[in-house]
Amino acid sequence: ETRPHRDVLHSENIRLVPVAELRGLRVGPKLFQYVLKVLVQSVQLLYTLLRIDQPSYILLQQNPPGLPSIAVAWVAGLWWGSKLIIDWHNYGYTIMSLSHGGSHPLVLIAKWYEKLFGRLSDYNLCVTDAMKKDLWVNFKIKAVTLYDKPASYFKETPLDLQHNLYMKLAKDYEPFKPRYEQVQLPLQSDRSAFTERDGKSGNVLKARGRPALLISSTSWTDLSALTSVLSSADYERFIKEGAKLPALVCVITGKGPLKDYYSGLIQKLHFKHIQICTPWLEAEDYPLLLGSADLGVCLHKSSSGLDLPMKVVDMFGCCLPVCAIHFECLHELVKHNQNGLIFRDSKELAEQLKMLLLDFPALEGKLHSFRENLRASRQLRWEQSWDQTVLPLLESKE
Repeated sequence: ETRPHRDVLHSENIRLVPVAELRGLRVGPKLFQYVLKVLVQSVQLLYTLLRIDQPSYILLQQNPPGLPSIAVAWVAGLWWGSKLIIDWHNYGYTIMSLSHGGSHPLVLIAKWYEKLFGRLSDYNLCVTDAMKKDLWVNFKIKAVTLYDKPASYFKETPLDLQHNLYMKLAKDYEPFKPRYEQVQLPLQSDRSAFTERDGKSGNVLKARGRPALLISSTSWTDLSALTSVLSSADYERFIKEGAKLPALVCVITGKGPLKDYYSGLIQKLHFKHIQICTPWLEAEDYPLLLGSADLGVCLHKSSSGLDLPMKVVDMFGCCLPVCAIHFECLHELVKHNQNGLIFRDSKELAEQLKMLLLDFPALEGKLHSFRENLRASRQLRWEQSWDQTVLPLLESKE
């Protein structure tokens, strides 16, 4: 498991209380296993919440998963006399419906459960105006829109820190090592595929002929569009046809049940101009890598069509332009042709990559203008957004 960020670990105001992971419950039918798991987790979570100091508020962030956390948090709130705040990021029942279908009894029970216990909360936050409307129309729950914002450590990475990160990753991952063409330059050991440190001045420079660094953070359930672009060799074909495109290093981060499946597919892909890397990153290194990349690709498809991908929020905090796959309310975050591009299929993504990376790394064109727009937007950070939106809500109810 990835450790929480050091700001969380070292904060005097945060105490982490781990809940033991359940193992060995795979006995009997799947439905029985699921019910048993929910019951055991309910007891675990309630026991944990009743052992802490009496809270004024219980903030359930994020929902989903709602089973069993909403009901348990409500019971703990009754015990302590605390106010319950639910931060809605999506609906658990829509996620369940992806694997079971919308009419499955478990999905219908989950929807009824979220509707019932959601109404019992004192305050509700949600991540889009579309979700705010849906909560009221379908659940009769009044919510306040609190857009996800990047934490302060998501920012552009200075060249020195980029170089240190690349050199660290180059120890274990081939795509970060200097290319054959680069090694023909005067011999330097302090060089990565993207950067080099000048032996005399000690200054870090971007390597000549460097590849473009593309990053996609994924749960490994939604990679088909990207692997389609790569496996169909559209990008390689563009180069063969004479397009002035750079070599491409595609970094895929994240974890999920299909990681092994897609990793197997990736290993079978052999390219001349594309390298694919699936590194394990420490919590502190992920924002540094986002702040060093040239382009982000988001393949998140919302199960409800009402939530926004936190991956893109973090990328925008790093002033990293994004290509994101279309869904219903994505326009609340990605402004097409302003801070990124929205695509609908792998063919459109391939054309967008070609257009954005043409003549890379020239400081003109769409890619550069998107980054400049993100720099100029001076978007709120998470702490500021919380202070502006949530504190007045709580103070008004005191």
